[in-house]
Amino acid sequence: MRKPPPRTLGTRVVGRVLAMGNRYFTPKLFSFLKDLDANNNRDWFKAHQSEYDEYIKEPALDFINDFAKPLKGISEFFVADSRTVGGSLFRIHRDTRFGKDKTPYKKNTGLHFRHIMAKDAHAPGYYLHIQPGECFMGVGLWNPETKVAYAIRKKIDEEPAAWKRATRSKKFADFYTLGGDSLIRPPKGYDPDHPLIDDLKRKSFIASARLKQSDITSPDLMKNFTGDCKRATPFMKFLCEAVGVQF
Repeated sequence: MRKPPPRTLGTRVVGRVLAMGNRYFTPKLFSFLKDLDANNNRDWFKAHQSEYDEYIKEPALDFINDFAKPLKGISEFFVADSRTVGGSLFRIHRDTRFGKDKTPYKKNTGLHFRHIMAKDAHAPGYYLHIQPGECFMGVGLWNPETKVAYAIRKKIDEEPAAWKRATRSKKFADFYTLGGDSLIRPPKGYDPDHPLIDDLKRKSFIASARLKQSDITSPDLMKNFTGDCKRATPFMKFLCEAVGVQF
């Protein structure tokens, strides 16, 4: 997938962060999110939409657009999509239809880089979560449907050495922590004494790493994020093979 040409908004060239060098986000991003958390209503957001656009939306789209090339260097089967709708930037608006919390806006900014088959199959992805006091990046596959989870468990069971290399190597384990909910009992067909039973009981096959706010505002964000996505390559490749998609 070729990197899209720079988008233009008025006189600003989007996709080239010329004014800030390689620095995409500033501390004003976190100030805005804190203010939004304290004033989570449509009137306030409408009055401050230009700040959201300046400090969050446009820098995030710049980052996504610029990440397309390094992401292709990791795997050509993942997408950095800088479209404003349906792309890699999660909407700031919350879906309030089914939850008790009716506040209209999220307290965070999320960027996700999905597999090209994500619309047709459960597939792993890369994720960056930006929130005051709660920044992290994640890799893997969250809460797959039962048959997909069993496909991953089958590969773990059949290739335990490959799974250990993907998740226990120093390069991976020094940065990432496996997480997510687990089954209370062993999954059907697996012995409770299986040496990898804790991994087989996982509902999600994800790993995450905490980040500081200074990591997000650093001019090295792109370099560091790219490197940390690369260090997850054995893990992501294992999951892709398990669910039958290309890496």
